[in-house]
Order: sequence, then structure tokens, then C-alpha cells
Amino acid sequence: MASVCHHIPLSLFSGHIAGLESSRFTYPNPTAPIVLRTPFYPTGAPFCRRGTARYHRKSLKVCAAAVVNRVAHGGAAEPVMKTVILGTVDESENLTLDKIRDNLIRQEDTIIFSLIERAQFRQNSAAYDAKSNSVPGFDGSLLDYLLKETEHLHAKVRRYTSPVEHPFFPDDLPEPVLPPLAYPQVLAPAAKDININPRIRAMYFEDLLPKIASAGDDGNYGSTACSDVLCLQALSARIHYGKFVAEAKFRQQPDLYIPLIEAQDKQGLVDLLTFPAQEQKVLDRVELKAATYGQDVTQAAPLEHRTYKIEPKEIARLYGEWIIPLNKDVQIQYLLRRLDER
Repeated sequence: MASVCHHIPLSLFSGHIAGLESSRFTYPNPTAPIVLRTPFYPTGAPFCRRGTARYHRKSLKVCAAAVVNRVAHGGAAEPVMKTVILGTVDESENLTLDKIRDNLIRQEDTIIFSLIERAQFRQNSAAYDAKSNSVPGFDGSLLDYLLKETEHLHAKVRRYTSPVEHPFFPDDLPEPVLPPLAYPQVLAPAAKDININPRIRAMYFEDLLPKIASAGDDGNYGSTACSDVLCLQALSARIHYGKFVAEAKFRQQPDLYIPLIEAQDKQGLVDLLTFPAQEQKVLDRVELKAATYGQDVTQAAPLEHRTYKIEPKEIARLYGEWIIPLNKDVQIQYLLRRLDER
């Protein structure tokens, strides 16, 4: 990815950037740079504040976000936020099927724990009825209000500038208050237009929720809506990650994908993307995880008589009937437009 420097020389920072040591831990998405936390001090000037550098081990390039104080002669310091891009970021180390598969496995835990939390409350349909739980000055349900306001807050700290994130209210987001981050161009430009959150929301409330939450009303509307927000966000992240899956598969075998994309052969792409044996491994794994994480543990109860906070087979059904098919649909939508701007 070509980058633009704001003409701040490297000599502005003391020491040698190439000598910085990187943090060795795994990031949850292939576009995230590795973060170095180190103070930067402009040489010969007493007004520098601490900053952050982002460094990728493979490309040995740096993206630094510097906080510079501009000092007028005889005046007070005036903070100025700048984004300084000092090179490109090589995303190839993270954009591999093995790395993506590891990430999807970790997301299984997030989804299962979120659904277990939601299952402790009854269905509480009043939380989704604007007339039953109206918020003054807001046209919508309590869940709508909480989800929208959560997205507003997160947008201000640039959550939705990441290609990994997809809001449920994309048309009404405030601008970030923080300076922008420089993300490598991993996905094709058409990726930004793919957002199937309306389908995810419909699936959650019409199909999934009645099967994991007991019928009735316990009055815990706020807690219910908070749990719903976490579940919706986790499901959305997992399903939309299909864009990265599709890109990794495309890069691995472009000669197989390009003719199908040029012919707009949707069924051919579905056949190429489908691996029944691998999908069955996913179903078996999530059912086992749900049984392990969601069991009511008592010393006296034998394994065959244990009860669960959420039925493990429902988690497997969720993946088999919804998460895997929707993820695959995102892959197809992305691939059909992968060559749009070639």
C-alpha cells in the first residue's frame, strides 16, 4: 500500500526506530499493525509528548502516531494531533488461512459465552417494543436505543474505521474524535459495501433467541438489551469475517477463482468454497465447547445427567443453519466483486 508522509523527518524522533522491540502477541485481524509502545522525543525541543508507533515484523516498516505540541515563542503549548505514516505495512503474515482459522476458533468462544449470558434472562419481548419501553426523544425500542448509542460511542473512538467492524446503524455515525489509523489495503474496495447486519439481526430475534431464552418476562430489560448488543456484535464479526476468508482463498488459488468471478458463476464459487468435512469439524467443536462452558457443574451429577445453561445442540444448529451459510454468503458477495476495479 502506498503511503504518504506528512514531511516530518525521522530526525524528529530521538534514537533509531529500527531498533525498537515489538510486542509478541497475536492480533485479532489481518489488518492490525503490531503496536510498539515507546516514548518519542523530538531532538532539541522540550515540548514532546509520549506517542505510539506501529511496526510490522515482516516489512520492517513503521506507522507512527505522534502527538506534537506546537509552542509559540513566549506562549503556552498548544496540542496538535497528527498521523505520521512512515512506510507501508506488509499484511501477508496475518492473511493466511491458518491465521484466519485460529481467529475464527477464538471467536467461537466469544459467541458461546455471549449467548450463555443472554440465556440467563427470559425472552423479555418488551425490550424490543418501542411502545412498552419507550426512551424519551427516541423513536425505537430500548434495544434499538442501546445498540445505536453504543455504536455512536464506539464510532467516536474509530471502531468502525476498521475493515473488520460493521455497524447495525451505518447511516448515522459520528466522526471519530481520535486521529485516523493507517490500515493496510488487504481487501478489495468493494468490501466496504458489504454489510448483512439486517439479516443477522432478523435471524437473531426470529430464530435464535426463542431457542436459547425461556419464554416470558422477568423485567430485566436493560440487562437483556445489553446482552443482546454483545451477541449481535459477536455474530456480526464472525459472519463478516468471510471477507478475509474469501480474500485469503483467492490469493491462494487465483487461477481457480478468476474464471468463475469473470463469469459471475455464483454456484461455481459456492462449490469451490464448500468443504463439508471441515464444516462438520466446526459443528462438532462448537457443540463440545458449548457443553463444556455451559454445563451446570455439581460434584454429584454424572456426565450423562448434567444440565446446561444453553443446549449444546442449539449452538451447533446455529452454526450449521446460520453462521456458516451467512459467512459463505459474505464470501460469495465479496468474490463476485473482487475484480471490480482491476
